[in-house]
Amino acid sequence: MFIETLGCQNFRNYELLDISFGQHTNILYGENAQGKTNILEAIYMAATSRSHRGAKDKQMIQFESDEAHIKMIVNKMDVNHRIDMHLRKNGKKGVAIDRVNIRKMVDLFGMSSVIMFSPEDLDIVKDGPAERRKFMNAEISQMSGLYFSDFQNYKKIIDQRNKLLKQIYFEPRLKDTLDIWDEQLATVGENIIRERKNFIFQMNQMIQPIHEELTGGREKIEIRYEPDVEEKNFRQKLLDKRETDLRYFSTSVGPHRDDFGIFINDKDVRIYGSQGQQRTSAISIKLTEIDMLKQLKNDEPILLLDDVMSELDGNRRDALLSRISNIQTIITCAGYDDFIRNQVKADKIYRVENGKIMDETKTY
Repeated sequence: MFIETLGCQNFRNYELLDISFGQHTNILYGENAQGKTNILEAIYMAATSRSHRGAKDKQMIQFESDEAHIKMIVNKMDVNHRIDMHLRKNGKKGVAIDRVNIRKMVDLFGMSSVIMFSPEDLDIVKDGPAERRKFMNAEISQMSGLYFSDFQNYKKIIDQRNKLLKQIYFEPRLKDTLDIWDEQLATVGENIIRERKNFIFQMNQMIQPIHEELTGGREKIEIRYEPDVEEKNFRQKLLDKRETDLRYFSTSVGPHRDDFGIFINDKDVRIYGSQGQQRTSAISIKLTEIDMLKQLKNDEPILLLDDVMSELDGNRRDALLSRISNIQTIITCAGYDDFIRNQVKADKIYRVENGKIMDETKTY
């Protein structure tokens, strides 16, 4: 699987963008705030229907425009597929696959698999639980359309339940209707907990050899899922916490409060790990994602590296590059000189400046 071309109109700082990519390594270089990451964001949007930055659709549309367009051509098993995305400031996004409109975003998953790796991901170990939940949701959604649907449904039910908790304060007679929402929440929440357990189990089956390679076999890594509640206890916990929820107008129990821990030699890296161990753990997690998607999809995912190389020391950078040489990788960086010194052979090299791209492949 690889991206052949990407086109954008009125997206971020690109009035018009038309760029092609090689099947292996592609470099986008230039100063900060010129538009390199915007290209990766457009790719991620076309693949997953959402921004890796958490931006709303209207925030990605140029200020003076009412809509933006993304077009991406993906080669999958030697067959080209076209993904069109239409972003609107005052309406829902529209998506078409091979010129046929889709009704549900879940239909987009599977057309292309992308893994984003940014400097923020290096902090996933030491950041709060919200960032680790975001990671689980993004990656499991690419592997399971059912999980994506369950998670979207769960968020809607949580919102409705929290609104009801506030309404009950003024209209106590509505309290009996909580049973309906609790049943829906527990049914969907149990599915999410099971999927997350399975995801962490699969990660642990694959991450150790990768981490040993990065650390020279000195460390044993383990990912431990830390659910806020077990699926078999979810319904009862909702009932037990009902008075607390009514007092604070918020749902206090469920997978929206989950976390996972990273342990090296049985020590919690979030608390006791050095910065080097935390970063190596983050790299191991990302490399494991690649292998998991390869296994599940029977195809190579697309890797987006957003200014990560400058954050890594030589050994970690070399280890990362050695494992991604056979998949399409799109790398952003401030300058290309670093990559020449590390002998990275690039299929395509673009200089990005103020929303314009210059093809400098032949120059190098």
